[in-house]
Parts: sequence; structure tokens; C-alpha cells
Amino acid sequence: MSKEKAKNDIIGRLRTIKGHIAGIEKMIEEDKPCDDILLQIAAIKASVHKVGLVILEEHAKDCLIHAEEGEKVEKEKIEKVLNTIVKFIK
Repeated sequence: MSKEKAKNDIIGRLRTIKGHIAGIEKMIEEDKPCDDILLQIAAIKASVHKVGLVILEEHAKDCLIHAEEGEKVEKEKIEKVLNTIVKFIK
């Protein structure tokens, strides 16, 4: 995925998440059943996780794949990506 396409994808997903959050707020105001609200919260959690994965993928590409041809990836870049992955999955 190109960087611009990834950026647009992330922005679209974040806007969807904002809409879901507004929907949950309305559901709470209208005293909707807890299980319906929790289902929406689960959907938001999954959406936020997906946004994180897209960002992580782009970060890894920037650090590891987009090196000049024949250029070795520096150990520091690999460690940076691995540290980011560990922080994300905790």
C-alpha cells in the first residue's frame, strides 16, 4: 500500500471510530441495553487495533524495506521496529 493510500485508509478508519463513539454516547443517553453498548465498544476496540496495525506496517516499511538497493538495514533500525512492535502488542 502506498504511503498516501495508507494515510487515507487510517484517516477513514479514525473517522469511522469517531462515528461509533458518538453512537455509543447516544446509546448511553437513550438508556440502550448494556450488551448493545458493549458490542459497539468491541467494534471500536477492533477498529483501533486495525489502525495500529496499518501504522505499524507503514513504520516497518519505512524503516526496513525502503532502504536503498544494496544498502544493508542498520541494526538500530531493526531494533527500533522490534521495540515498536513489542510496545504495540502489550
